[in-house]
Amino acid sequence: MKNGSLRAGALFLLLAAWVANAGAEYSFAVVPQQTPSMTVRTWRPLIRSLEKRTGYPLRLVTYKSIPAFEAALREGRDDFAYMNPHHYVVFHETTGYQAVAHARDRRIRGILVVRKDSPIGRVEQLQDRELAFPSPGAFAASLLTRAWLKERDVRFSPVYVRSHDSVYLNVVRGRFPAGGGILRTLNVQPPAIRDKLRVLHVTEAYTPHAIAALPRVPKADVKRLQRALVEMNGDAEGLRALEALRIKGWVAARDAEWNDVRQLRLEDLP
Repeated sequence: MKNGSLRAGALFLLLAAWVANAGAEYSFAVVPQQTPSMTVRTWRPLIRSLEKRTGYPLRLVTYKSIPAFEAALREGRDDFAYMNPHHYVVFHETTGYQAVAHARDRRIRGILVVRKDSPIGRVEQLQDRELAFPSPGAFAASLLTRAWLKERDVRFSPVYVRSHDSVYLNVVRGRFPAGGGILRTLNVQPPAIRDKLRVLHVTEAYTPHAIAALPRVPKADVKRLQRALVEMNGDAEGLRALEALRIKGWVAARDAEWNDVRQLRLEDLP
């Protein structure tokens, strides 16, 4: 009788743990390359698909600025996060985020854009000008492009306008002669913006953004998310989610893949 009670108690505890885990909700934050409304529009299909595939709910979290997103990463506020390569290197070390996946067949490059009708054809023509960037910590759109300008001895004053969308809009409106972005966010701009811009320069390529998880997320649930991401291009729903993000698919990631970013010297940039 006593053994039967013990077995029943153990079974109850296991069942309780399973129910508690089944009801767990994880937050999934996305770096604010675009406005919160655009981020929700492009990422919601992925989040919904992941919920079906993993069996647990995900709460999409947006931030109004990259500094606000960085503060959240620093505090370990979100269970999963899609972050740029520089963020991953920093917050893997300080907060413990661990790479889960990154986009398949993609390397990230920064771009400098000017108005299509701008007379600027050489980067030297940007000497001593104010240039638009999303934020100091935006990897490709800001860090890579600013580092390249510094290598070319181009003096400039950076002005941070919070998002890639704002960079493109401000350049189109003539408030700045040039600004930093990436090809993916440029390509998803409305034609009224995209068609008025011209790419002046493209930087070298690096390991792209990471989807990463905090150590507090159970390893089994991290694996479920990773598997769901990798298998996403195998059905129509997954392909629609990938199309919304303008990517071909996801691959499982290893921390060492971001060593190319670790080797960059990005300190003391203007």
